Amino acid sequence: MSNPRRGSLRGFTLIELLVVIAIIAVLIALLLPAVQAAREAARRAQCTNNLKQLGLSIHNYHQQQNCLPPSNMFLGPTMDLGWGWNASWCVFMLPNLEQQPLYNAYNFQVNADASGAGVANTTVVYSAIPTLACPSESQKVRPNPLYAPTNYVANHGGPGTIRMWSGAIVEFLTCSVQGDKANGWPVGTYWWSADSNLGFFGLEAVTDGTSNTALFSEKLLGYSIQNAGVLVTLYANGTDARRGIYLTGISTAYNGQSGSAAQASVQTCKATPANTQNSNGWFMGFSWALGGPWYTAANEYHHYNTPNGLSCDSASDTGSPYGGATGMITATSNHPAGVNVCFLDGSVKFVKDSVAMQTWWALGSRNQGEVVSADQY
Repeated sequence: MSNPRRGSLRGFTLIELLVVIAIIAVLIALLLPAVQAAREAARRAQCTNNLKQLGLSIHNYHQQQNCLPPSNMFLGPTMDLGWGWNASWCVFMLPNLEQQPLYNAYNFQVNADASGAGVANTTVVYSAIPTLACPSESQKVRPNPLYAPTNYVANHGGPGTIRMWSGAIVEFLTCSVQGDKANGWPVGTYWWSADSNLGFFGLEAVTDGTSNTALFSEKLLGYSIQNAGVLVTLYANGTDARRGIYLTGISTAYNGQSGSAAQASVQTCKATPANTQNSNGWFMGFSWALGGPWYTAANEYHHYNTPNGLSCDSASDTGSPYGGATGMITATSNHPAGVNVCFLDGSVKFVKDSVAMQTWWALGSRNQGEVVSADQY
């Protein structure tokens, strides 16, 4: 008996195969942005947690010392501030960031810089602290190959043309070197700037309210002068322009209570010519441990230009081009459309790039009497 007749086996035609592939491609195209958005949401949540840890450490510090930490301070015997770096605000926070061994290793009798007299501090200033790294940061090369950087920066205050040192973390004094070693002038010859906004203060001095005063935000790292062996030049219209500092004609007259001058400076910065080259952009966040008067770009920022705008300075500004006395080193991030901000009450909120300029200024000052409601940012 012969076998029953079998039906012929049928495979996919070429057209059917192409249709299936096209459907799969469409599904992937629809799914991929959702996956990327979920990953960014997780990174942003981790960033928020890092800032909350910093905010908590500040409150623990305040409970212990009854004041907020200074932006930078040298505790050596000579007060020789002119020839090296000071300890930054973050150095004082180490015990409250579960970094007691690093704090114990820091020698407060020498400058914070790892070169010259400060070689005793290389262990500290070269050491990375995971809490200070935003997971959305895409730049993995250290801006300065030696020093451990930070994405989290302290609020130095609003526009200097209105009022200097109005932020939450400021100098306890400022100085200007009147001597010069090369010319044989005496070491440690300074004038000290007296200003009611300088010095140590506690939460009682935050008269604008702790929930309306920024404490920390975030900042993208600058590029190394040679990034992975390649000389990097940033331009004001480039994709990485936010990582640079651009010298423009912004006002350097400070403490003038001039909102119009501040607004004009912001417009000047925003109108920076497209071919303007970055000036010392590697300085952005290059060290969590090193601090100095006027050198705000290292681990501080200004509430001047709105978030994710350009950072500008003037060649005539004190401390230029490293942030300057009246420079605008703004908060930046890779989070879509804004930055995370930790406030003095310990809360962390997401502030959009579209925040009104005057609202952003008000959030940067602790004692200027501005009234800001939560629905303004």
